[in-house]
Amino acid sequence: PRLVRGKKRASRTARHRRSGAFGLMNLYFDPAQAAGYKSRAQIVRVLSEHWLKANVPCINCGSTLQKTENNSRVKDFICPDCQENYELKSKEGLSIGKGMPDGAYNTMLARVQAEDNPNFFLLAYQRSDYRVQQLVLVPKHFVTVSMIAPRRNALKGRDNYLMCDLDIRELPESGKIPLVTAGKAIDPAHIQKQWQTHLFLRQQKAEKKGWLLAILHCLDQLPAQFTLAQLYAFSDKLQKQFPDNHHIQAKIRQQLQILRDQNLIEFSARGQYRKMA
Repeated sequence: PRLVRGKKRASRTARHRRSGAFGLMNLYFDPAQAAGYKSRAQIVRVLSEHWLKANVPCINCGSTLQKTENNSRVKDFICPDCQENYELKSKEGLSIGKGMPDGAYNTMLARVQAEDNPNFFLLAYQRSDYRVQQLVLVPKHFVTVSMIAPRRNALKGRDNYLMCDLDIRELPESGKIPLVTAGKAIDPAHIQKQWQTHLFLRQQKAEKKGWLLAILHCLDQLPAQFTLAQLYAFSDKLQKQFPDNHHIQAKIRQQLQILRDQNLIEFSARGQYRKMA
């Protein structure tokens, strides 16, 4: 009985961490943390990493994140309890826009395909007062190799060294979990719901996950109640995205079955559907 009570107490503590962490969010960087740094890039890196550690817990379990060693490849933070790891990308502006400048192309490709691939925090800040304007979490189960876009030109003097950008234009809205929007913190209950709803994607193989993400992106462009015919209208686009598949409409129906089994949509009548989340 004593062990059971201890587990209950620990569970309540974890729930308290999850529900209370975002309520105390300070939306300003602390300039004092970058004292002594000269490089603009280094200053922003230090300030944004300090801010994130102080204000954002592990999204999966609510524990305090730990900073990894500098120059850890595509991993800035790790959760000591559940081992979720996170990469932080920051840029000046009111929003993250279409994506973020990233690191070395080949390194990024290898990391997003690894078993311990990172979740991405994408942060936009206002330079005048270092206020966080937007913070979005892209869970690792939404990240695909197609999102890693190589730049056209290699680094000067390094012909084989390509940098890349993280392109989120084709990412479903469900894969962009808002933590801060327009300079305001988001309700942690909403954050947790979005995180939990799509964890099933982690169990999908790359090709199957690619199809599910493509269909979710199409559904973003349809109303809450939609028809199969409306989804078939995306067939040409999906054919270009998956040129080796010659049964596009059958594949669409298959993905709808999976999304129904995950309670993301429901069949309301023959050929008619309704979004659940």
